[in-house]
Amino acid sequence: MGKQNSKLTPEDLDELRETTEFSEQEIQDWYKGFRKDCPRGQLTIDEFKRIYANFFPYGDASRFAEHVFRTFDRNSDGTIDFREFLCALSITSRGKLEDKLKWAFSMYDLDGNGYISRQEMLEIVTAIYKMVGSAMKMPEDESTPEKRTDKIFLQMDKNKDGKLSLEEFIEGAKSDPSIVRLLQCCDPTAEAQ
Repeated sequence: MGKQNSKLTPEDLDELRETTEFSEQEIQDWYKGFRKDCPRGQLTIDEFKRIYANFFPYGDASRFAEHVFRTFDRNSDGTIDFREFLCALSITSRGKLEDKLKWAFSMYDLDGNGYISRQEMLEIVTAIYKMVGSAMKMPEDESTPEKRTDKIFLQMDKNKDGKLSLEEFIEGAKSDPSIVRLLQCCDPTAEAQ
């Protein structure tokens, strides 16, 4: 979509209006900004990391940005086009809590097997801790990524099988406001809500 064109086609606009929570004018405005920042019509991982780093100046956002990029890049071609960008932005900034949690689950489920292992959770939580740096003071029982991962699994892994299903993740996150806050602290668009 829009790789060579500087305007959205009426078909693209209709599809994006149907699949996102944005109005036609908002889509046009986002498209102008996207094309200004990405004249080729695609965002590479390095460009994405640079942009993400601006939102988290007190830590190292590169690892977390890689996970967010992978989740935005729905067709796994190594770039984010405008459609992928806007669809992910719609979910993360305006989606219902359940949709945000499904999106987050897909980011945490690194191997795509439908479950989040303790190691996958630790990878993401470690990336989050590196990204927020010293900007966020954590309680003692969450002072390290390992402690936070243990706490999450203790709360969410209801059947104690050492992995989180989508259902366990959503149910656990809904019953723990700190998880929702943690998700929002890592979403640069959350402040615009």
